[in-house]
Amino acid sequence: MPIRIDASFAFELDQPTDVLLQFEAAPLPEQSILSADTRIGKTMHQARVAAQDGIGERIWLRGEGRFDIEYTALVDVNRQTVDLPTVPALEPHLLPGEAVQYLLDSRFCPADRFQSFVQSEFGGTTGGARVEAIRAWIAHHLSYVPGASGPHTDASDTFIGRQGICRDYAHLLVTLARASTIPARYVACYAPGVDPPDFHAVAEVFLADPEHEDGGTWQIVDATGMADPVKTVKIGVGRDAADVSFLTSFGPNRFISSNVGVSEA
Repeated sequence: MPIRIDASFAFELDQPTDVLLQFEAAPLPEQSILSADTRIGKTMHQARVAAQDGIGERIWLRGEGRFDIEYTALVDVNRQTVDLPTVPALEPHLLPGEAVQYLLDSRFCPADRFQSFVQSEFGGTTGGARVEAIRAWIAHHLSYVPGASGPHTDASDTFIGRQGICRDYAHLLVTLARASTIPARYVACYAPGVDPPDFHAVAEVFLADPEHEDGGTWQIVDATGMADPVKTVKIGVGRDAADVSFLTSFGPNRFISSNVGVSEA
């Protein structure tokens, strides 16, 4: 499934400042980069470093003044999906080392606080069936309201307020999955059908691999219902949004604008 991406954003730095960017589609076995073009402009310093779990790259930028970032890409997505409710969980002691960190609390996902809630609300389910029940609960109880949350809103705030955007939906799903002893991580992505068009966020959960005994596999889950996993282009992954923000500034900055267009090519 070829997906075309056209993204741009602009920001301004009043003094020499370090900025970490992550907005390019990651080359992965399930998604091939057919073409890509990134335009950043003149900087004092620019370097690429590996991103979380080796998925995608981050760009270190140091500069001053206005920056207009432009990115276009054509990505062929060939992702295999599963019938989520039929997939069992892996017992914690069978998890590979790289999945263990995604059982633990993180800045925006305080999973320990929700252990009693998931037991009372979803106690009759396990594995993929538990994840599907969580996804359905979030879709039913939350309202998608742009502007209802801010950069410091965590999953507890979203659970209480019952509204937010894709970032908040993903944080709550990740939190409730971890509280259920299912590794879950935050995924920054592009996907057609997102309304309003923007950088998008979904969750991934680590469950048993139906094709390999004792193996595991990451599966995309979007509680907003807007992103189809077979058409979703991953940018990067992390414990939560703090690990995979498309722009992290280590000093004052003024964010000016962003535009994202994603379509089936």
